[in-house]
Amino acid sequence: MKIDFVSDVACPWCAVGLNSLELALAKIGPDIPVDLHFHPFELNPQMGPEGEDAAEHLSRKYGLTAEQLDRNRAGIRERGAAVGFQFGDRSRVWNTFDAHRLIHWAGLEGKQREMKHALLKAYHGRNDNPGALEVLLRAAGEVGLDVERAREVIESGRYADEVRAEERRWQELGIHSVPSVIVNDRHLIQGGQPPEVFEQALRQLAQAAG
Repeated sequence: MKIDFVSDVACPWCAVGLNSLELALAKIGPDIPVDLHFHPFELNPQMGPEGEDAAEHLSRKYGLTAEQLDRNRAGIRERGAAVGFQFGDRSRVWNTFDAHRLIHWAGLEGKQREMKHALLKAYHGRNDNPGALEVLLRAAGEVGLDVERAREVIESGRYADEVRAEERRWQELGIHSVPSVIVNDRHLIQGGQPPEVFEQALRQLAQAAG
């Protein structure tokens, strides 16, 4: 079974969704062999390198009050804890394009999934800037990649065209919110669903495919 996971490092529900999907896959076990791929999506592609205060950004973008923001954050923390992801305080929203370039390179090195987890934890867990060179290099080292090669990838702008092409491709296919999970190029599951929802859907799709 092929699973494409379209997401952004800046998206808290993507952290919930990935952990939830992985719990579902662990429950399914070897019954359904899975080929999991990660693809880029930017919630804020025009965000400058200086970032923006998270509360101000979310209030302006979604029209949320301070009380609504607090409730949403509490709900996300609870959902994260339920699937083993610990959210910290995210004080700013940052540009994630370089993070996606690094994830792309990590995929070529066989470490895409590990890099995705490392950057989600850096931003959502430690409030690190996922666009900062030192944060990206630390993540590369954490997952066992060559830090100097990671530096060269980041500083050279490598894989920018590939990431932009992938982003356009998924948008043209109708993906406008994340996380989006596409199964066997045909079936879409959206949002940070609970593990049992992912498990049931994957079992049903596998059965339908014979």
